[in-house]
Amino acid sequence: MNAQPLKTVFLDYDTVSNGDLDTAKLREAGGSLVLYESNESKIAERIRDADVALLNKLELTRELLFGAPRLKLVALAATGTNNVDLIAARDRGIAVCNVRAYCTASVVQQVWGLILSLTQHVYEFSRLSKDGSWARDEAGTVLSHPIRELTGRIFGVVGWGELGRGAARVAESFGMRVAIANRPGEPPQPGRLNLDDLLAAADIVSLHCPLTDATRGLIGARELALMKSDALLINTARGALVDSAALNGDPLLDSRIPNLLVTPHIAWAAREARQRCIDEMAANIRDFRDGGRRGRVV
Repeated sequence: MNAQPLKTVFLDYDTVSNGDLDTAKLREAGGSLVLYESNESKIAERIRDADVALLNKLELTRELLFGAPRLKLVALAATGTNNVDLIAARDRGIAVCNVRAYCTASVVQQVWGLILSLTQHVYEFSRLSKDGSWARDEAGTVLSHPIRELTGRIFGVVGWGELGRGAARVAESFGMRVAIANRPGEPPQPGRLNLDDLLAAADIVSLHCPLTDATRGLIGARELALMKSDALLINTARGALVDSAALNGDPLLDSRIPNLLVTPHIAWAAREARQRCIDEMAANIRDFRDGGRRGRVV
């Protein structure tokens, strides 16, 4: 397969780059490479005569996969595979590969950026400084938001993979104790806690598990009630792991809720991580052409 020329299309390249990435390795691996901006209505047209389809967020349904007779490989610019019909890909004989561990440093920075912002009340004290409250009443504002030290507290990890381990290493550097949750729906493992016990014990709970039938709505009203009143819940995984209505109506729409930080899906988005991602995609394509199974999920 190595000698076979390929036509490769990146269906939503604009979701991983704003012109700041080097595509040399991707072009070398992908043969004839065409970079497209996202357009859901043009997916069928763009993959109809393609050998390799690259994508990040767009969906490849059964209908689209069966409408692309030449398609041999789908390479994702992500770890998650829920936007590709994997059963249809298997039925059609199309290989699917993802990339892993490309954004660990970026996500860990996001996790701890959120934690430190919340424990230090960075936003609140910045506002008090800017609106004049601090200047008018320093004594009344200096202790208006309690700052906590992290040393000796418990950092609970739900999802003990590359990202969970990375976040935990930083927790240990702060002198925190790390607790690991058992996988939902699987037998308990030595040294790990059931989720309920972890939620009750942890001062910070950080979610790093994939979105599956077993984890959808993993944290709801019952689980939140188990947590300490001053505990932090950090979700840099999938939004649907948490029943957002159980937090307080729909927190994404209510800016008045204290101690709430909401960002777009940006934890993975450091330039270095995005460059690493497309270089890993290139390596997956090269390996596929050589008959290997690097990064394969199908």
